[in-house]
Amino acid sequence: MGFLRFIRRYNYPFKDKTRNKAYLVQHMQRRGFSKAGVFNGNDAVLPVLIVGAGPVGLVLSILLTKLGINCTVLERNKAFSKHPQAHFINNRSMEIFRKIEGLVEEIQRSQPPVDLWRKFVYCTSLSGSVLGSVDHIQPQDLAHVVSPVSVAHFSQYKLTMLLLKQLENLGFQTCASESSERNKQSCEKKILMGHECVSIDTSNDFVTVTASSVNNGKRVEKNIHCNILVGTDGAGSTVRKLVGIDMRGEKDLQKLVSVHFLSKRLGKFLLKENPGMLFFIFNTEAIGVLVAHDLREGEFVLQIPFYPPQQTIEDFNPKACEKLISKLVGQEFGDVDVIDIKPWIMHAEVAESFTCCGNRILLAGDAAHRFPPAGGFGMNTGIQDAHNLAWKIASVIKGIAPTSMLNTYDMERRPVSEFNTRLSLENYRAAMSVPTTLGLDPTVANTVHKVITNGVGSILPSGLQRLALDGIFAIGRAQLSESVLNKSNPLGSSRLAKLRHIFEEGKSLQLQFPAEDLGFRYLHGAVMPESSDVESPPQVPTGRRRDYIPSAQPGCRLPHMFVRVNPLSEETVSTHDLVSGDKVEFVLIIAPVKESYHLARQAFKVAEERQVSLKVCVFWCTDSAERLDKGSKEALSPWKNYADIVEVSSKTSNWWETCNMTNRGAILVRPDEHIAWRTISGLTRDPRAEMQRVFSAILGAQ
Repeated sequence: MGFLRFIRRYNYPFKDKTRNKAYLVQHMQRRGFSKAGVFNGNDAVLPVLIVGAGPVGLVLSILLTKLGINCTVLERNKAFSKHPQAHFINNRSMEIFRKIEGLVEEIQRSQPPVDLWRKFVYCTSLSGSVLGSVDHIQPQDLAHVVSPVSVAHFSQYKLTMLLLKQLENLGFQTCASESSERNKQSCEKKILMGHECVSIDTSNDFVTVTASSVNNGKRVEKNIHCNILVGTDGAGSTVRKLVGIDMRGEKDLQKLVSVHFLSKRLGKFLLKENPGMLFFIFNTEAIGVLVAHDLREGEFVLQIPFYPPQQTIEDFNPKACEKLISKLVGQEFGDVDVIDIKPWIMHAEVAESFTCCGNRILLAGDAAHRFPPAGGFGMNTGIQDAHNLAWKIASVIKGIAPTSMLNTYDMERRPVSEFNTRLSLENYRAAMSVPTTLGLDPTVANTVHKVITNGVGSILPSGLQRLALDGIFAIGRAQLSESVLNKSNPLGSSRLAKLRHIFEEGKSLQLQFPAEDLGFRYLHGAVMPESSDVESPPQVPTGRRRDYIPSAQPGCRLPHMFVRVNPLSEETVSTHDLVSGDKVEFVLIIAPVKESYHLARQAFKVAEERQVSLKVCVFWCTDSAERLDKGSKEALSPWKNYADIVEVSSKTSNWWETCNMTNRGAILVRPDEHIAWRTISGLTRDPRAEMQRVFSAILGAQ
């Protein structure tokens, strides 16, 4: 009976294993998954196992669950980190969060007001001279013209708590290792804390993960079987290492120490004097970058260059950090409370592949790519990985597409990650242009450190190496004294003028990249390229902010425009809201034109044959709205999954002009809001044959 209950749970349309053996073999060949029936009880095969309960893993588990796919999450840590880590959520990630009920509203309600974090400040101390400041929020960023939602400044650990709340609402349980051992009935919809992935076996028709945990002081191991394993377990990914996928790029760009501390007095001081998100501080005693996670709560993270082995993490004990904070602030605040101190290494690398083992094991987030923090690409790129991956996994699990479709995840996301790596590197180098202009070139500092560690300085005792390093760095910082860095000093005056030029020309560290955040395009994968598409040389990132220009080319994100779904309603929604987040559904956008209605009817027939959901959205411009009394019912009968959409009056352009198309064109949108296919001004080929070709290509049947 347990076996039959398991079969029914996964919707297999048979009851007797022997009688339906032929169907089972055929079904599994098509889907490429395990013959789940050979297991029973606790050995049942999970559809998806996610290793790593950071934001990327949690977002993926939410999206999969909303699409009807059961999953479980393993997390090696026993508790979630309170270290703030990432804090900038870009436009595209916020758009994805709109698919998760109430999440955007909660972030917007909880984050600091934008005027408290829109600036980067460069200074000699928080109480001293301001060398310059850059405002990174432009009026259009808040106008919701190119996106229905704005960027956010919200600490990663707070985001994690909101995501856990969402999962709880979806029926998930967070279990410690002891409680998971007591409750062995089912692994579904669980976040298993204190469980470390120690081995992966792909020798069967399924993936077996051995998870190690401590129960009553004893280390225990258990096997978890799954059809798909996703590694979202961070920059040091165990999954990536176990399956032997290498990283490619630039390693060890910089070693740093991250100091998380609280000081309400410092927060109040900056609220009054000079609020901002980042404070780049350069003086004769210390150098560091202060991240103001929330000035109102007085929560900060200080990033300090770290040079081991001459320096050790013990040199950054809480008392030493308090003194360092005072040097950078320029005065002492008696309420500094150091919460956490972490060393970390900056890399710029991308995994050689995001998939392996016949697409049964996939990597996402920092497990697949490690960026410098400049521009906030790390977490945001990972969230977009999860969004790209969720509907594809759901399509495969549900039998809509073969496992080969998951190849398109690597084809689409790895080029984006490689581009974001280059862009974050350019942005990091832009950040380094400021200390370089002040006479403190970080590459020189790193070269000095290498010479002392591995060169001629290596013959010195460790104590003398430390003295030499500290002495050389102190000489460098002497250039930041007031006697040098002032308008009366020719050298100081020249450097200050160069700094002003860097800030005014947008050549310093940038926060936003609208063209890249919203305008990235999938050239190959689950898309139908246009015949006019020409393979162009890879785009060279400049590290400068560029505005986003809407595009409806295949592979691009669907342009945003406010529309009304119910012609009689005054409520407006984004075009993004036409795409469901609760099922794998494609959207065909057409105008109320005879040929387009015919195309839509043929698309409905093809989608029905392939057992994939399709919704047709008929866009009526404001000039033709008077014909809406009849709507599209007669033209699309007997199909009912359609909506008549009315454009909200715009002073700039209508929908088809925004898309650079005629109203005889059509757009097919994927479940992740990216455009799969379009025809610019009508079809010359047979509509049914074209729709068959399109769905076959997108869903990986060809």
